[in-house]
Amino acid sequence: MTLSVRKVAAVAAVAALGAVLTGCGGGAGAPQGAGRARMGTPAASGPAPAAPPSASGAPSASPQAGAPALVPTLAPGPNGLTPVFERARQRTEKTVALTFDADMTSDQGPRAASGERFDNPELISTLRRLKVPSTVFMTGRWAEEYPDQAKSIGTDPNFEIANHSYSHHAFKSPCYGLPALDEPAARADVDRAFAAFKKAGAVNTVPYFRFPGGCYDDRALRALAPAKVTAVQWDVVSGDAFAKDPDAVAEQVLAGVKPGSVVVMHCTHSAAPVTEQAVEKIVPELRKRGFRFVKVSELMGK
Repeated sequence: MTLSVRKVAAVAAVAALGAVLTGCGGGAGAPQGAGRARMGTPAASGPAPAAPPSASGAPSASPQAGAPALVPTLAPGPNGLTPVFERARQRTEKTVALTFDADMTSDQGPRAASGERFDNPELISTLRRLKVPSTVFMTGRWAEEYPDQAKSIGTDPNFEIANHSYSHHAFKSPCYGLPALDEPAARADVDRAFAAFKKAGAVNTVPYFRFPGGCYDDRALRALAPAKVTAVQWDVVSGDAFAKDPDAVAEQVLAGVKPGSVVVMHCTHSAAPVTEQAVEKIVPELRKRGFRFVKVSELMGK
């Protein structure tokens, strides 16, 4: 699939629409208030680090319970700040990671109870059918709302679950109008999400974190540092947020993917209703171009 003249306007519209998705990492261009990515030292595979104690002194939820024995991470950045990964360092091999944010904020329970769908099982089924290894950045609140799906995703070797916070509140302000967390609350929010994954029965969890809205600064990286995770951003915005045209979403991704890319998409049907259809178009075309799909953990090891 090539970027046709007919679809240029549609692609631009999708990018603009993505920017209004409150708190999701699907906007056009850089996330609001995002800091410049700080790459740690080259990725190294090693045993997942033990979770440090919580502020109360009790052991915090382990983000790696049941995870693979070797999990690639980045070493801390300057002054011990949480490292940030955007794209593979090795940029000649045609690998690409499709990542999906399973967003749900802590106050959206009533909307889910009224029938709004924050899940997208059809998307997960399509990824399985197409045999696309993927990383799902899940909020703890999403795992609580859909525990059976969280367990199904988190016990399927085709997937890995990474942390997208518990509440989907901002780690830096301003950030798309999201309520902001202070440093102690931010760290507790991360621990609470990992605990929700464990309670749901997900075992394929990895020590990666995606900031809500993609918004971060040095204070946010410092607050996250005790969790010993690697923050994962992206270099390709899908524009699937509130999009109506799957062809436009697919063309935007296909126009942006390069060897080693991380693509941000969503696993939230109400906010990104055409993602599954877009994936149906993206996957065969990228394979035709010689790309191989990998999880973030494999990409980070490159």
